[in-house]
Amino acid sequence: MRMLINVPETVVADALRGMAAAHPELSVDVENRVIVRGDAPVAGKVGLVSGGGSGHEPLHGGFVGPGMLAAACPGEVFTSPVPDQMARAAAAVNSGEGVLFIVKNYTGDVLNFDMAAELAEDEGVRVAKVLVNDDVAVTDSLYTAGRRGTGATLFVEKIAGAAAEEGAPLERVEAIARQVNESSRSFGVALSASTTPAKGSPTFDLPSGELELGIGIHGEPGRERRAMMTSREIADFAVNAVLEDLPPTSPVLVLVNGMGATPLLELYGFNAEVQRVLTERRVVVARTLVGNYVTSLDMAGCSVTLCQVDEELLRLWDAPVQTSALRWGR
Repeated sequence: MRMLINVPETVVADALRGMAAAHPELSVDVENRVIVRGDAPVAGKVGLVSGGGSGHEPLHGGFVGPGMLAAACPGEVFTSPVPDQMARAAAAVNSGEGVLFIVKNYTGDVLNFDMAAELAEDEGVRVAKVLVNDDVAVTDSLYTAGRRGTGATLFVEKIAGAAAEEGAPLERVEAIARQVNESSRSFGVALSASTTPAKGSPTFDLPSGELELGIGIHGEPGRERRAMMTSREIADFAVNAVLEDLPPTSPVLVLVNGMGATPLLELYGFNAEVQRVLTERRVVVARTLVGNYVTSLDMAGCSVTLCQVDEELLRLWDAPVQTSALRWGR
């Protein structure tokens, strides 16, 4: 095992200490594992809270800041954060306007955010929840009942975060988050397995010369395994899988996302093929984002997420954001 770590037991705490040092605009509670925007709670604004297992960076901690999340709760690697973390985050960002929990559809996350909502409400915090379940690859998996939550999480957090930043009430922010999720679909492909610090070896067996179509961000199996394909062939398969599930009737946001170990040289080349397929299918592209945003440690591979947008959602996407991983317009 060759990793830039001390010991597996302190990987998350060490990363949080480093994040705190690099981003003094954030309030990073290493012991309790909560990342909060430094000016929270912001008067008159709904607080957005999300979280999940570590190993998917910059999701979610990298999306904390003006125009996006108010707080994030990192769990252990590929393990849900605990309810106390989420309740503590909700209390830290609650300005009296309520808190929206954004939850990826993984069983541990769902259960723990449900318990956290009860804890927060017992303390007088008004809580709403939105479930992200955009992955079209499989219906059920090792970690979920129903579809997995993947790349659309970024779209939900950014667009709902912009609405909250403008002072929209909790009910409106929740409705926008639901609209974004319902308008989004994703499909992922793995070229190699990820390696968790605790295990020190690949999390699943993927023989040389093969790839997994429809992989999950924890290494969950996809639709099928095939011999290695070209970027063009992968784009055809992935984009068509998304379009078959939700044929767009309006322009789309495109996220070409790396799984952690895929360089931008390859991702931009893959994006060229994604755009080709969308052009052939007469899908209008409003905006495109390319990079490693919803990752799986050191997995090589990519995912494609499309989100149908109207003028309001596009305006909110373009609105200013200032986080460690995503920033424009400020």
